[in-house]
Amino acid sequence: MEKLHAALNVQIANWSVLYTKLHRYHWFVKGPLFFTLHEKFEELYNEAAEVVDEAAERLLAIGGSPAASFKEFLSITTLEESNGEKKAEDMVAALASDYRHIKEQLTSLAQLAEEQEDQVTGDFAIGLMEKLDKHVWMLNAYLGD
Repeated sequence: MEKLHAALNVQIANWSVLYTKLHRYHWFVKGPLFFTLHEKFEELYNEAAEVVDEAAERLLAIGGSPAASFKEFLSITTLEESNGEKKAEDMVAALASDYRHIKEQLTSLAQLAEEQEDQVTGDFAIGLMEKLDKHVWMLNAYLGD
């Protein structure tokens, strides 16, 4: 069960770092698609906040203890903080990469949940993987990939 708890904490940390990165992008995006991306980044950081809450509540429900400070997040996360991206395209590309990486981590979480016969946590991971597939597709479409 400890591995499952740790995997959920990785999700909490990753989505918390992503939340902060998305806020940065929301504040600093510039260019002809400012209004579109400004709004999209806000939508995505609101989603990230919901995911953090859901993951933390799930972890508590199965007897774990969620990471709850920036120090903990940064020691657990498998994502990089923002690299100071200035161009909208760089922000979108970094975000697509982060979502692909988080999906890999969610695959591991789903496998651990299955091993522990924890269908609820597995469903949580699989549901997020579906959302991330759509996000990556849309972000890549924006980039012309």
